[in-house]
Amino acid sequence: MALRGPLFRLLRIQLSHTSQQSRAQSVAVLGAPFSRGQKRRGVEHGPKVIRDAGLIERLSGLDYSVHDFGDLNFHHLEKDEPYMDVKFPRNVGAANKMLSGAVSRAVGAGHTLVINLLYVKRHAQQCPDLCLIWVDAHADVNTPMTSPSGNLHGQPVAFMLKELQDKMPDIPGFSWMKPCLSSSDLVYIGLRDVDPGEHHILKNLGIQYFTMRDIDRLGIQRVMEVTFDHLLARKQRPIHLSFDIDAFDPSLAPATGTPVNGGLTYREGIYITEEIHNTGLLSAMDLVEVNPVLGATQEAVEATASLAVDVIASSLGQTREGAHPSIDEIPPAKEDTEQLRL
Repeated sequence: MALRGPLFRLLRIQLSHTSQQSRAQSVAVLGAPFSRGQKRRGVEHGPKVIRDAGLIERLSGLDYSVHDFGDLNFHHLEKDEPYMDVKFPRNVGAANKMLSGAVSRAVGAGHTLVINLLYVKRHAQQCPDLCLIWVDAHADVNTPMTSPSGNLHGQPVAFMLKELQDKMPDIPGFSWMKPCLSSSDLVYIGLRDVDPGEHHILKNLGIQYFTMRDIDRLGIQRVMEVTFDHLLARKQRPIHLSFDIDAFDPSLAPATGTPVNGGLTYREGIYITEEIHNTGLLSAMDLVEVNPVLGATQEAVEATASLAVDVIASSLGQTREGAHPSIDEIPPAKEDTEQLRL
């Protein structure tokens, strides 16, 4: 994972528009190993364990040309006093700015991408009609004034929403960051741990969201139908998918920092990504909060990382019918000339 621990999310995948109609010509993988958005260390190791779980090989097997750009090298400021209750604001702001620039360069080169969250800002600049699907146990829409912890990893959506601009103080390190989305451009899926201030924001701004209770009541198929109707009914536009591994039940993804019981099943989570891929509109994604330090056993770490790879691969076209390249036709039968001579 990466910067989502701070203000970001970790690994992200971005699809160019040409790839929305067919296979993307290339996918760029960029790790953002950063953990100062919250108090638990370990997410900075997320990019490595996800790669070790076979991400590059899996994407290559889906007919993509994969370009692994490695991990960003963040320089930590030793003196970074809290601003109000916000922890490490200068480090988080600088890291997000560096990531945003790296993403911009990769996108400009025509790649698809796997990285962190604040890239949503840069993505929105290049795709003004962008919409965001946020799959997570948490809303991450606290402002610095409503956050119970002061951890920036619980505030990224607030920085992006135009309707909250007047609620955001001038935090050191974030002068470059401007809101880029409207509340109607966003849908949450999988919520089950929402803070009081976040609940007020969701209701007051009329944000479309689905809790786990909603998923139980409606079923995941109907949830996705309503999601696409909300975001795409008026016109087709690029989708950014932000997927926190803690959206899954902790029995499936134990190596993460803020697990909450009662999460998505494997089938529900993969159905979400399959349906997003099937729209042909996925333009970028990020996968965050894999924390190998918090896995009780090596098996727990491997299971969480493997699940992350499945989420990414299914977002890019892997199907449950098989993770293999497509073929255009069945080869014609060939007679065995040696056998005929006999």
